[in-house]
Amino acid sequence: MLLTTLPVISVIIAFAAGADYKFPNNFKFGVATASYQIEGGWKDGGKGESIWDYQTHTFPNRILDGSNGDIACDSYNKIDEDIRNLKALKVDFYRFSISWPRLLPSGFANEISEDGVRYYNELIDKLIANGIEPMVTLYHWDVPQSIENLGGWTNRAIVDYFGDYARICFKLFGDRVKTWITINEPYSICEYGYGNVITAPYYNSTGIGSYACGHHVILSHAKAYNIYAFEFRFKQRGRVGITVESSWWEPDSNSKEDRTAAENMMQMYFGWFLHPIIKGDYPPVMRLRVDKKSREQHFPRSRLPRFTIKEIIEIKGTIDFLGLNHYTTFMAKSGTDGPVPSNINDVGAILYQKPEWKQSAREVFRLVPWGLRKLLVWVKKEYRNIEVLITENGYAGKEDETTNDIERIEYYNLYLTEVLKAIHEDKCKITGYTAWSFMDNYEWTDGYTMRFGMYYVDFKDPNRTRTPKKSAFVYQNIVVTKKIDTSLDLHEFLH
Repeated sequence: MLLTTLPVISVIIAFAAGADYKFPNNFKFGVATASYQIEGGWKDGGKGESIWDYQTHTFPNRILDGSNGDIACDSYNKIDEDIRNLKALKVDFYRFSISWPRLLPSGFANEISEDGVRYYNELIDKLIANGIEPMVTLYHWDVPQSIENLGGWTNRAIVDYFGDYARICFKLFGDRVKTWITINEPYSICEYGYGNVITAPYYNSTGIGSYACGHHVILSHAKAYNIYAFEFRFKQRGRVGITVESSWWEPDSNSKEDRTAAENMMQMYFGWFLHPIIKGDYPPVMRLRVDKKSREQHFPRSRLPRFTIKEIIEIKGTIDFLGLNHYTTFMAKSGTDGPVPSNINDVGAILYQKPEWKQSAREVFRLVPWGLRKLLVWVKKEYRNIEVLITENGYAGKEDETTNDIERIEYYNLYLTEVLKAIHEDKCKITGYTAWSFMDNYEWTDGYTMRFGMYYVDFKDPNRTRTPKKSAFVYQNIVVTKKIDTSLDLHEFLH
């Protein structure tokens, strides 16, 4: 359903100062999804098994509603409908991910799926034909189970396997795809997948396996970046970045101890991945604290692996832009928390959120818009005003949410206002914004109990009917006008 087919609705939104600013003319807006969360077609065309296929089929009790992504939004069969809806939003780009096991069913480079190539070629070609730039993420959490059987991201061999996969993607699609993101949210991959038994593959190796995972994620990113730089960039003229997620951590007080705890969170959460990629090695405070804690815990060597001199040279500077995912803010105070060993214990911080901060359906995703601006300013100062593309930001609605998603509109308006302030007042180099998500989808361990989309998806309907929510109209207006309206009459721009 196109946006122009809905009845006219008037929405009046009030929000903080800053709405008079406009986004620069070259600022780009988009929406995002991930392969496992929307595609479905879990074994169609000979697709291989991913860690999420394996986990949801083998241990359905690990998912809140016992569901899986076998069909999800059925985007595997609904390219044309998705393209129509994207075009109706008038977005500049669409960020989606390639399913590693759909393209390489065995997980390895010995077999390329003709159907996988067909599917992604069709999607890319139709996006371009409709004036929408494809922005492709190589890895968004669905590693092939065949590689996971070898230890996944904790096995050094994955660096070469990921490089093989990246090379094939660049070769097949790089003539048309000019913006690549290697890996999405490395902290979540490693800390929640290999350290805290929260997401697939559900390892329980906090402070050890999680650091091994992070080490190999960084090396894998650099491997893919260097393959592109040396083998493809001259002809294809594209760019390669990585998406790193981060909340903002606000000091609980102005004491030196609390300010240090908050800064350590930034360095050892966000900087854990970005610092090596930009500067060649882990943040000094991270190296110092993990080494010290490891000795105190009687480990024969640091739990945080070391890069060789050769690896430091290969890693340093492997970034053309930073993809930044952000959802919320926490308070941080000095203290010891978490299991021993663990990243949070190594940091030396206690985190909490203020009860007066407005909640979303995901309890920890509270609305704290000013945190995004503070994070952007921190990135500017720490990393010499690197170009930032906000690759995810969005609001979690409840399962029974309908198209009347006023809270999501409030979220986008408030957070985008902070982006405007960061651009105009703080002179941060922010070139784009990506709303999460294009449509309701399979929300990992929450299954279908949570909605992030601008399009409502009826998961009880075999056709997976999509219907635009009110937020879709508001976002469309922002995309077109490069401005946030304090009082928006949808009739004015829909007709």
